[in-house]
This record gives sequence, C-alpha cells and structure tokens, in this order.
Amino acid sequence: MLQHLTARDYRNFARLDVAVPPAGVVIVGENGHGKTNLLEAAAFLGSLRSFRGARDADVVRFGAAAFHVRATLAPPAAWTTVSVGYERSTKRKRATLDGVEQSRLTNALGALPSVAFSPDDVTLVTGAPSDRRRYLDVMLALSSPAYLQALQQYRAALLRRNATLRTAQRDGGRGDFAAQVQLWEPALAEYGGVIAAARHRFVQEQGARYTQLCTAIGEREPALLRCVAAGGDNTDALCTSSHAQSAALTRAFAQQRASELRRGVTLAGPHRDELLLQLGARDLRTFGSAGQQRSAAIALRLLELATLRAALGHAPLLLLDDPFAELDLRRAGRVLELLEDAGATQVLLAVPRDEDIPAAFTRLERRTMHDGVLT
Repeated sequence: MLQHLTARDYRNFARLDVAVPPAGVVIVGENGHGKTNLLEAAAFLGSLRSFRGARDADVVRFGAAAFHVRATLAPPAAWTTVSVGYERSTKRKRATLDGVEQSRLTNALGALPSVAFSPDDVTLVTGAPSDRRRYLDVMLALSSPAYLQALQQYRAALLRRNATLRTAQRDGGRGDFAAQVQLWEPALAEYGGVIAAARHRFVQEQGARYTQLCTAIGEREPALLRCVAAGGDNTDALCTSSHAQSAALTRAFAQQRASELRRGVTLAGPHRDELLLQLGARDLRTFGSAGQQRSAAIALRLLELATLRAALGHAPLLLLDDPFAELDLRRAGRVLELLEDAGATQVLLAVPRDEDIPAAFTRLERRTMHDGVLT
C-alpha cells in the first residue's frame, strides 16, 4: 500500500526519502537516531497526529518553520498521494489528497491506515482513563464515519456546555444558568449515545477475543474488558443501543446538573467513561505486573489491527517500533504468531541492531538510520 514516504523538517529529518517495498522494510539504528521518527511520520498520514502524543509544533525540526510529510500509495489505498503539513507561525495544519487541499482535515483521516506497536503502548494499561478513551476513539473513528461525526459533534457541544458551566461557577450562583446549560444537553445525549453504544458494542463483540489473545500471549488468568460509564447507566441491556444510551445520559445530566453548576464542569458522559482492564478480579492498571500489563497492551493493539482490517477490507500498514524489546523469547514468539495470523501484509520494523530482527522479518529489505539520514 505504501510505495514512497518523504518528510521535510520532521523531527530530526531535514529531508527523508524512502521507497517502501510491498512487503515492507526494516530500519536499523541506535536509539535517538530517528528510526521511530520515520514510523511516526508514516502514522501521521493516517491519524493526523503523533502516535507518541507530541504536539504538532514539537515535531517540527529545530529551527525550521514547518514540517511536511507525503506518501505515494498503491491499491488497495483509496488515494494515490496524501500529504500533511504544519506551519509553526500560523499553527495551521493542512492535508491534501491527490494534490487537492482538503477543506476539513478529517477528510484525510485514515488515508494511510496503520497500527503501531511500541514498548510505550504499556501506557494504554498503566496510563490515565483518557489514554484508553483515546485508543477507542481513534480506532472507532478510523473504522466508522458515523462514530467520527458523533465524536466531533459531541466535543463541540461539550465545549460550549463547559464554557457555560465555568461562567456559572464564576458567577457564584447569582445568575440563572441552568436553562443555558440544559440547552446543550440534547445534542450531548444524542451524540454521546452513539459514542457510548459503539464503545460498548466493541467491548461486547471483542471481549472474548481479547481474553483469547491474552491467553495466547501467555496469561494464565482470564483477562476481561469492561466499559464503565461515568454518571450514566451501566446496565448491560442498554450497552449497544444508542437510544438507550442517550436516555441514560439525559437522566445523568439532570441528576448531575446542580453539582456541575457548582463545580464548573460536565461530570457525566462518554468523555469521562473508562475502559476497564482486568486480570481475574484485579484491575491491571493497579495490580498487574509489568509483563501482564505489556501483554494486555499488545492484545489491545491486535484488536485494533483486526478492527481496522474488518472495516477497510484489507490490512492496514503495520508499524513495529522494537515491539519485542521487553518481552521474553516465549512471549515474543507468540506475539509474532498472532501478528502472522492477523494477516498483516506490509510492515515497517524499527530495531536497534541486526540481531534484534525476528526471523519472520529477516526477508525484508534492510536500511540503516544514523543521525536522521537513511542509507
């Protein structure tokens, strides 16, 4: 799918040009020389953001005014070229598809679909609830236009409701803001219901597979996925119905409104929900070992790979950033088998040394990265 990748003034790349064979390529280089930056640049063309959580301004090369990343694609990609650029002075980000600048950035979302595996993925388990919500939002938005639209509308309504709540809090109860706050609740309930239902549907449909993946990687106790609503209704019968989720949110807003007016923030809704990861009866975030947390993170990425493949009708680009560095040989071998079962067809693999290349990927063309220069 990816034929050629170029980057200008991205991270430590003054100028990067790399042709990518159909099966993919291995980038070998010591840490800090730019191999992860190459994977990040490729991922940027799908998600329009850094998979490492960096701000757009922070990926512009030091001293440069802007960055630009471009890819030439082949079928089954929907486009022939996709490019994204960001200008530091204006803080403006632009995206083009087949040479046409898009009026909305989200038109280019998923133009180069990819899934990245990295040792840093453990933060999906150990990080804040927002990390797991972001995981769900990115995956479901890339696989469902309806989810993306609902997410955009929900965030817009939430922004306005929170602004009104902050004004009410500053007023100290002297004004009557309840009606103004309530004005935004129908939109929040409607679009939030779509979001919550989709998240619950994902957990219900993929929960058993998540358990199987964790077991296959090496866990002995059953691993479980759960969606926990903040201030809403967690009844299982309501999970996959957007109408029922909307009704539950409407009730939650009414129950929480007085408290929200005092605190200046919306307390109920999918922006506060949690994707709970358990091993046995324990919360993995708090009680899991490092190995157990890493296994869970890999299982989540494998679910993401399967979800995007099902939605796209073909495998996304697989980005492997030294993913086996902190796994023992037994678990690493099992993960490799699961990746092969997932049917990934094109791989960008970054490792620090030649001996770190798993046997399954030794067939790939090999390049060396040193000080931001690929040879």
